[in-house]
Amino acid sequence: QVQPVESGGGLVQAGDSLELSCAASGSTFNLYAVGWFRQAPGKEREFVCAISWSGAGTHYDDSVKGRFTVSRDNAKSTAYLQMNNLKPEDTAVYFCGLSRTQTQIMSLATRETAYGFWGQGTLVTVSS
Repeated sequence: QVQPVESGGGLVQAGDSLELSCAASGSTFNLYAVGWFRQAPGKEREFVCAISWSGAGTHYDDSVKGRFTVSRDNAKSTAYLQMNNLKPEDTAVYFCGLSRTQTQIMSLATRETAYGFWGQGTLVTVSS
């Protein structure tokens, strides 16, 4: 099994940038698609973006399109979420999930149920 661990969260000001990491134990990270989700206080967890196992396919929620970029380095068993031009509404706990889905069409992998392994999350707070 693989176990993802998120890191990189923190307190930033609106307009700042932050990069989150999702590091996975085990040698099979390259078999898994990675999804980033977030949960704001008092709200349900929502999809942010996802990247296929090969990195060839990505998909973003409209709320982050053009500001966030997802990438991965399979040699390091790590996925990244580069967040630019952060807004107060981006404040949330960010989670990465791993999915065995083989699709490159990541718009098909926006549901939480597609992901079988989750990290504990990392808190991102954006002040205005």
